[in-house]
Parts: sequence; structure tokens; C-alpha cells
Amino acid sequence: MAAAQFECVEGDVESNVRQIADLALEAREAGSAVMVCPELALTGYVPELIGADRTLWTEAEDARLDPLRATGITVVVNGAAAGPGGRPQIVSTVYGPDGTVETVYAKEHLYENEQEVFEPGRGGGRFWSDGIGYSLATCFDNHFPEVSARNAARGCQIHLASSLYGTGGGREERVTVHPAIAEATGMYVVLANHVGPAGPWTGCGGSAAWAPDGAVMVEADESGPRLLVADLEVEMND
Repeated sequence: MAAAQFECVEGDVESNVRQIADLALEAREAGSAVMVCPELALTGYVPELIGADRTLWTEAEDARLDPLRATGITVVVNGAAAGPGGRPQIVSTVYGPDGTVETVYAKEHLYENEQEVFEPGRGGGRFWSDGIGYSLATCFDNHFPEVSARNAARGCQIHLASSLYGTGGGREERVTVHPAIAEATGMYVVLANHVGPAGPWTGCGGSAAWAPDGAVMVEADESGPRLLVADLEVEMND
């Protein structure tokens, strides 16, 4: 399992896709089957710009995302896509190793500044790969226990958090929210966080993986981009 921690290029989907694809190839070389990316990794965390510029919205079949289909591993990438009401949603798209779309999940719980731009999603947020169930949540979603509990109840074993936690208070939230999810659900938890400038905030890094008992297994520092790789011992479902 891998988590991509990097500094996004604000408003440049193609540049961010190249970064993500390169990291996914590196993750595959390191033996990872799945890689998760931070929140709004395709655009950078720029809600107002996303609301004003529809060219930053991407659908699952968008040709700009084709490099993510050719990495040979499962990639969970977060960006903006059109919602049913005409405004964008914050969406995680999951591309399987063969490039097929495994699932699409729209963030359910929008943070304060996001509510003016985005539409909330309506549930879902899980997929299965090689007999392993994966749970999805985007940043503020992780502060609502029912999201991860719902997916654990359906047999998910690994919870993937695509997030933006900033310097300051975000550091404390990062190291309290995610271990609590692991302890409450019995799932592994893997966090991919921004590092460096991220819209109005500065990502604090610290991407990490926690064991089902809440113990930290591996953790990146705050000094810059990192590919975090964690070996998780998970029993495959029949």
C-alpha cells in the first residue's frame, strides 16, 4: 500500500497527473498494489478557482487522466467533477491495474469554505481488489464516524483517507482522527496528505499508516514530497 505525499501545481491538471503517474510507477516498483493521493490532487486545493474554471473539472474518462490508467497498480486520485446539481463535487476516482474505473466517490461532508463551491456526495465510497475491501473518505469525512463504520460493516479492511491537513491545528487532528478510526473499526488506515503550499493553507505532510489497534506503522515527515509505502498483512476474502 502506498500514499503519495507531494506539492500540487495549482490549476494545472496535466502537471499533477504526471506527478501522480510517476509516483504510481515508483509505488509499483516498491511492490505496492494500491496508491492513494491527497484531496484535490488533480487541481491543487483551490476551491474558488475550481468553481470559476470548469476546465479544472475532470470526469473518470477524461483523456487527461489516461496516464493514470497505465501504471499497472490501483490508483485512488481525488479531483473535481460535475455534480448532479450543476456545481462540482470533490471526487475520488479509482483506476484499477488494467485502467478500468473501479468506483467513483464524492465527498459527503464539506468543510466550511467548500460549501460555497461544491455539492456534497450521497454515500458509497468502497471497492474491492484481489479479495480486499477498501474504504474511501475525503478529509472532513474522516471526522464523521459513520462513514468509516458503514464501510467496515460491509467488509472493508483498509480505510484510505485523501486529505489536506495544514500546519498548526491540522497536525493534531491528523494524529488523533485516524488512529481513532482504526481502533473503532478494526481497519488499517492509510492517510495521503499535502505538503507545502495548498491554496489558503500549507500542507503539514505526515502521511501515515495505522494498524487496526491504532498504532502508527509508518509515517512520513513534513520536509517535502514522499512516497510512503506500508506493508499491510490483510486476509483476503473469498
